[in-house]
This record gives sequence, structure tokens and C-alpha cells, in this order.
Amino acid sequence: MDLYIANKNYSSWSLRPWVLLKTLGINFEERLVPFPEGGSWETYRQFSPSGRVPVLVDGEVTVWDSLAIIEYLAERHEGVWPKDPATRAWARSAAAEMHAGFSTLRDICTMNCGIRVVLKSTPDALQADINRFTELWNEGLRRFGGPFLAGEHFTAVDAVFAPLAFRAQTYGLVLDQDSEDYVALLLRQPAMTEWYDAALAETFREPGHEAEAQAAGAWTSDLRATA
Repeated sequence: MDLYIANKNYSSWSLRPWVLLKTLGINFEERLVPFPEGGSWETYRQFSPSGRVPVLVDGEVTVWDSLAIIEYLAERHEGVWPKDPATRAWARSAAAEMHAGFSTLRDICTMNCGIRVVLKSTPDALQADINRFTELWNEGLRRFGGPFLAGEHFTAVDAVFAPLAFRAQTYGLVLDQDSEDYVALLLRQPAMTEWYDAALAETFREPGHEAEAQAAGAWTSDLRATA
């Protein structure tokens, strides 16, 4: 299988299937295609029906969208979702909510792994998103015993929320203690550290993504490699 992704520093959608494949030990070839300046449609349409990433190509089968890729993998591999039906239903619901929602969080706290930012403000809509995802995390941790959201093992629901760990680190989001512990757990996972190290090593800068992070607040550090 080939997994097409964009820059690791920026691409939260690419991270989700990548970290799941890595953590579960499912073999794949990484195809990193950097975000082109001025729009990605023409570049990504060469391999992606939607002109977006991630895209999984498995022989003659092409699967686009991170959640669709996760479901494709679940049909072929153990461990993608929890085995227990009730736990699996909760995990799928939480993952779908993350996939479709939290628009203010995405807009203000765009993923940029290699910088640290002090937010210039925390609008009510952003705080509402933070309150909701931490509520979800605490519910999963309490109901299923942790340390991951659906129990003892890392599953797709953790992969879907993995970009929030980098966002929390970048923007210094104020979380409750259990949520902070969960963020720290995600950041310690070998696949997450591999992604993070590669993100810091990237020298590519895409102006649109950089401008979004600059609009969020004051940068206190930039840990990325320079050209």
C-alpha cells in the first residue's frame, strides 16, 4: 500500500492514518508530496480524486479521506477499532465528531508542529471546542479504563485525536490534568515522536500555513530546521 501525505509539520489529516498504520505495524510506503504554493488541486489530483491528502492506494483500489482510509484498514486488519461493540460504537462516534467538527479550533490553532505560540485571545467558540474535546477524552478514559481513549490499546479514535496533541503543545492549550496526561501519552508514542522529529527536520515553508499560525498569536520559538 502507498499512503500519500503532505508535509508532516502542517498536515493533521495526513497524520491520522499514518500514525495508525505505524502503531499497528501495518506495512505501507510513505509518499510525501509537499503542499504546493498557490493551491494543491492540480498537484494532488494526479493521485487523489478529491485533490486532497491523505490518499491510500492499494493496488487498483484508491481510498481518499482519513476516515474512509481507517475503515478500509479496519476491514483488513485487527486492532483498528475496539473489539467490544459498545466500546467500538463510542469510539466511532467520537472519531466522527472530531472528523466533522471543531471548526474554530482548526481555524485558530492550525497544526504547525515546530513552533510555540502564545494565543492572542481565546474566543468563546474556541473555548467551547476545547471544553468539548476534553469532555470526550475524559468520558472515554473513565468509561473504558485508559490509558487510551477506548481502553488499554491505541486504536483509530486515538489516531483521529492525535493532531490535537501537537496543537495543545504548539499553542499551550490549558487543559484539565487527565487531558494533559493523555496529551503527554500520545506525544510519547513511538510513531508520534517519529512524525514530530521528521516535522522538525523539514525546511519547507508554505506561506498560507505560516500566515495562519502567525495570526493566532505571538511566536515564542521556532524549533524547525532552516534551509
